[in-house]
Amino acid sequence: MASRGNEKNMAGSGEKAVLVSVQLPDMSDPEVFESLKELKALALTAGVSVAAEITQKRKSFNPATVIGSGKMRELHDVINRTGADLIIFDNELTVTQLERLQNEVRSKVMDRTALILDIFAQHAFTREGKTQVELAQLSYLLPRIRGKGIELSRMGGGIGTRRGPGETKLEVDRRRIRKRMKKLEDDLAHMEAVRLTQRKGRTRAGLFSICLVGYTNSGKSTLLNRLSNAHVLVEDMLFSTLDSTTRKVKLPGGRNVLLSDTVGFINKLPHELIAAFRSTLEVVREANLILHVIETEYLDIVRDRIMAVDSVLQELHSSGIPQIKVITKADAADPVEQDRLKSNFPEACFVSSRSGEGVNSLIRRISDELPG
Repeated sequence: MASRGNEKNMAGSGEKAVLVSVQLPDMSDPEVFESLKELKALALTAGVSVAAEITQKRKSFNPATVIGSGKMRELHDVINRTGADLIIFDNELTVTQLERLQNEVRSKVMDRTALILDIFAQHAFTREGKTQVELAQLSYLLPRIRGKGIELSRMGGGIGTRRGPGETKLEVDRRRIRKRMKKLEDDLAHMEAVRLTQRKGRTRAGLFSICLVGYTNSGKSTLLNRLSNAHVLVEDMLFSTLDSTTRKVKLPGGRNVLLSDTVGFINKLPHELIAAFRSTLEVVREANLILHVIETEYLDIVRDRIMAVDSVLQELHSSGIPQIKVITKADAADPVEQDRLKSNFPEACFVSSRSGEGVNSLIRRISDELPG
């Protein structure tokens, strides 16, 4: 497929990016289109303008540079034509691929994982959020600190077993990173102890715990605001909310429950983030009921996003918790597509958090799920 230049560049950090995606035989055209569309949304969220998009169909990744030599020449042409200074791959890059690509294009290169980590770093405001993001970044960085260290180590190790300067520098860097990671893990353990004490107090009070989960930008925070009259940040961007927010909600009949919002999930969510945010996501594991919030979209997209969220829930050992599917933005849905969704998900609640349509039905459904 040919590259497609964008006539209009969004204002951002000043960097212009070329997005690159490789389509393997097990990937359909719609899957690649949606993944690239999502990558573009991630880039814009990070404050980067998108200069062009390049895709290539291959039987397998080029072990050296992911893309083939012909597509590499096209990438050079696009960089020269657009003045792009950043290349973002939708596919995860190995250390070797990252180094060779940067040497080849003479521009900054990153993959989808690094981009998501960068967005999380921009949106982390609390001490716990910043600590979790830094731990995730260091986990991603540790196996990738090579470059100059490798070149210096080629100078030789001296007489006997004496190490070369490059190897020593590399080991010092790794030791510093591991030491910093241990400090961050200890800090998070302390924060988790405080959080656990708070949760025990809520459990003693007999409060039923409900957790909102869903794909990023699916409308979880808007629904939390509607159900609890909270004032949580709501922005039309990916990962606008990173920190878990818990509010007390009074249901009809006077019973109080706890309603918690969580960070949004996404396809190819970096394992480093799931590990680092495990303490924040602990609220999911301890929930009595999960509200799986799903944005109204085309049926195939909805199915893919449900699978992505269910995959993370499984990784968190939370797939056995009772769940209500809540399809949001019902007032903005195409009627035909909404009928298809209702036919495929007859058990789901369809709501509009902005207008309030369907919210009372959802509250009744939650009340029905309460024990005793």
